[in-house]
Amino acid sequence: MPDTAKILPFPADERSHAVMNAAPPGPHSSGEGRTPPALLDAAQEFLKSRGGGEGHFQTPMNGVHVMRAFQEIPPMRRIYRPSLCVVLKGAKQILFGETTLIYKEMECLVVSVELPASGRMIGASCETPYLGLSIDFDVAMLKEVMQQLANPPRPAPASGPCVFVGQVDVPLTECVLRLIRMAMTPDAAHILYPSVMREICYWLLTGPYGAEIAKLTLPDSHTDRVANAIYYLRDHFAQTLRVEQLAEVARMSLSSFHQHFRTMTSMTPVQYQKQLRLIEARRLMVSEAANVSEAAYQVGYESASQFSREYSRHFGVAPKQDVMNYKALVAYGAR
Repeated sequence: MPDTAKILPFPADERSHAVMNAAPPGPHSSGEGRTPPALLDAAQEFLKSRGGGEGHFQTPMNGVHVMRAFQEIPPMRRIYRPSLCVVLKGAKQILFGETTLIYKEMECLVVSVELPASGRMIGASCETPYLGLSIDFDVAMLKEVMQQLANPPRPAPASGPCVFVGQVDVPLTECVLRLIRMAMTPDAAHILYPSVMREICYWLLTGPYGAEIAKLTLPDSHTDRVANAIYYLRDHFAQTLRVEQLAEVARMSLSSFHQHFRTMTSMTPVQYQKQLRLIEARRLMVSEAANVSEAAYQVGYESASQFSREYSRHFGVAPKQDVMNYKALVAYGAR
């Protein structure tokens, strides 16, 4: 059995909003938008070593995954961790709050805080498959590298979106190539991965997006304070929470918290909590066979009917039908 998990999409259409790429091309970018043949060859060789096919392929390195899709799938809603997502072939779309971002070949998506969002591969087919790589950030290592820089980047005082799209420059491309090659030799990956991750942190912090990446490393910044509230929301999403309570966790005034939270996530705290609840409810129904009422109550809803209405509005299909569609997709992927 190949060591791979199939892509598990959400079978629901979602409306896209204003499309925005939030960062300009970097000075080290080739500007061609073409993936180097050596990088594509390495990715193909890795996938072949894992049995081929499409899906979400784990590597020996914690937090590093390769994805391939032979079909354009509906949006897949999940929690995005702070990470770097690189497109090697094709294009991908991510929708968070009221914002839609599209990133293409040799462009990357940078996520700086945990965020409920939906992503989908655009135009993937057997002839032109989607191919991408995701790397979870090691925030502790980012902070360590930041402290060692002779001229560290200066983050802007105002908070900005916690998700943006940028180009993959030459130094970062070389790091990605080494990661994929190491994925085929687990013993080497265990020893060498930390040094490559440190190099990735260096190029990110000293590159064109260093001021944005640096926000992850600064204590008591607006980003750090809102992130603390997000972590609190993540751990208590099933409880009834007041926005004033979250502002206290962030150590910000209510108006300031609202403004920075909305700027960073493109949604309100209430909308964020609702998405956490619905994503977890879906997991309970799919993975733990919970019925609609059980899932609703476990994630904090007092009314199963209200839960069903909000679920249908959010995912575009009723809970029971959504679970049936999901299982049908899993069965199709297994074939």
